Amino acid sequence: MSKTFNAIIVDDEPIARDIIRTHLEKLPQLIVKAECKNAIDALAVLKAEHIDVVFLDINMPEVSGLSFGKLINKDVKLIFTTAHREYAVEGFELQAVDYLLKPISFERLKKATDKLTGFVQETEQEIRVKTDTPSDFTFVRADRKMVKVNFDDISYVESLSDYIKIHTNTDTVVTRETISNFEAKLPKLQFIRTHRSFIVSISSIVSFTNEYVEVPNKAIPISRSYKEEVLLRLQN
Repeated sequence: MSKTFNAIIVDDEPIARDIIRTHLEKLPQLIVKAECKNAIDALAVLKAEHIDVVFLDINMPEVSGLSFGKLINKDVKLIFTTAHREYAVEGFELQAVDYLLKPISFERLKKATDKLTGFVQETEQEIRVKTDTPSDFTFVRADRKMVKVNFDDISYVESLSDYIKIHTNTDTVVTRETISNFEAKLPKLQFIRTHRSFIVSISSIVSFTNEYVEVPNKAIPISRSYKEEVLLRLQN
């Protein structure tokens, strides 16, 4: 039995959503779980449903598809749809399965969905290889030894050039690593980057404004380049 994929369509244009849905209805392995006119509605669906693939328009008001794509868990596959070819490079930088130029034909969409099988096979192989790898903690080098850091214990991470300070509920660990490298190890849904120098545990946030988030005993800035993504996640 072939694998089925739960999909959502995100596009602010009703006609564009209708065309994609009509094409997908011809493919029994694709199940359209929802159609959304903006990123905010789509984020709510992603939290409520198990979704395998998002057909995502790039040019949308308020929050663009590229900005929204950065918020989506890497296990959810992206197929970008747009009328503008110049966004293709940015789309593929987000490891999109494919990039479809409007108007989208059924044949072209089918080629994109056929690629999903290959992505799933690669993911399943990675899971088998990493079966014994813990996903709820990591080890970092500090004080000439490897120190265990539980992700659930992290309040926020602060960058100091080539070093980072990992502030936990009970301690602070300093290790030589860039904040971007450490961010790649963290569960994406559990943490949020608010600034080039800060990553925050969402569960540690006690309040926020348009300018900063508060964790116990600390106000952490939200920079202009991250503001759109931060507010989108925290307001939903």
